[in-house]
Amino acid sequence: QVQLQESGPGLVKPSQTLSLTCTVSGGSITTNLFYYYWSWIRQPPGKGLEWMGAIATSGSTYYSPSLKSRTSIFRDNSKNQITLQLSSVAPEDTSVYYCAGSTQLLLGVTEAASYAYWRQGTQVTVSS
Repeated sequence: QVQLQESGPGLVKPSQTLSLTCTVSGGSITTNLFYYYWSWIRQPPGKGLEWMGAIATSGSTYYSPSLKSRTSIFRDNSKNQITLQLSSVAPEDTSVYYCAGSTQLLLGVTEAASYAYWRQGTQVTVSS
């Protein structure tokens, strides 16, 4: 059974870089999960879900236009991990961050039911 496990600091100071890692277990992103896309979605408190970006097996990345200048998504195939980095964070970046996997590229899609795998979410607070 494929599972996603997120890790990273729950508290980040303003202007710093937020870094979250999603570790995939129960499958390999280079073999049986080879054709999957891995996305990051977030939800600020009291607001709707926001699609941030995705990465393909090839390493190609796709970002939300509103976050593109601050967002980077990497994959480490040897560790079965996908990493999100968001630079120059501000309190408005306080959110629950979700890692998700899909068999096709879901640009801008935030509905959990559209994804094959959807992690429960990790709270990240930006505060000094």
